[in-house]
Amino acid sequence: MATGLSVHIGLNQVDPAAYDGWSGELGAGEQDAVDMARLADAARFDVTDPLLSAAATAETVTATLEAAAARLAEGDILFLSYAGHGGQVPDLNHDETGDRLDETWVLYDRQLVDDELFELFGKFAKGVRIWLLSDSCHSGTVAGRLAETLSAQELDRRFRTVEPEEVGRRIRAMPQSVQSAVYRRDRDAYDRIQNTRTAKDLTRIDASVLKISGCQDNQTSADGIVNGLFTGTLLEVWRDGAFAGSYRGLHREVVRRMPPDQTPDFVQAGVANPAFVRQRPFTI
Repeated sequence: MATGLSVHIGLNQVDPAAYDGWSGELGAGEQDAVDMARLADAARFDVTDPLLSAAATAETVTATLEAAAARLAEGDILFLSYAGHGGQVPDLNHDETGDRLDETWVLYDRQLVDDELFELFGKFAKGVRIWLLSDSCHSGTVAGRLAETLSAQELDRRFRTVEPEEVGRRIRAMPQSVQSAVYRRDRDAYDRIQNTRTAKDLTRIDASVLKISGCQDNQTSADGIVNGLFTGTLLEVWRDGAFAGSYRGLHREVVRRMPPDQTPDFVQAGVANPAFVRQRPFTI
């Protein structure tokens, strides 16, 4: 019988000492992780305690995924979710052909570079399915300009926020000024991460990875009061398990309900597994 394991990461803040004084406050990152854990439990996954804010360090996230890789075998599934800020660092191993930036998860104590995440995926056995939901921004300077130049009313219109005074916390992207300052200060560490790892596009992954992210690379993901816009919309579509379509169908229905300036992306990596794509989501 297949094993289903789930890992959920959610941050409402980061350590200011690690991010040049920026605390990265959000309203709903932790709740997104808790709600995904509840969904996984209802689907009979073995649920790891959610890693929330201060518990979501790079070392802990890495160790948790390594433990999952050691445990899961062919036919098993990992459900992994992340809710928090997205960031970017300069791409040194040239796996990004467009903007020459590597995307990151902004964890409590440092950014986890996408090359690191793909390296972790490479530790999973052949035939393991990995289902990833990432409710964050990966939009670099575009996100910085939005956060710095749009009015509260315009942000409210774009991202369906409720309280105008909360708008400053609604974009799930590290501001460009903070990204630049952090990279200048910690450049040696982030450069070492890339220089000691295979570029993500060249990493061998024997597992099959399906990912839905909260937006396209040139867009932003909206935070919220209860859930992020993407996570909340996905929960509406899922309807406590009433949704009967496939992973692809779930993505289509979520996109249909989202505003035009936040379009969730559907990405596959590793070994192609058409049967996985056709399955009902969260099927063990």
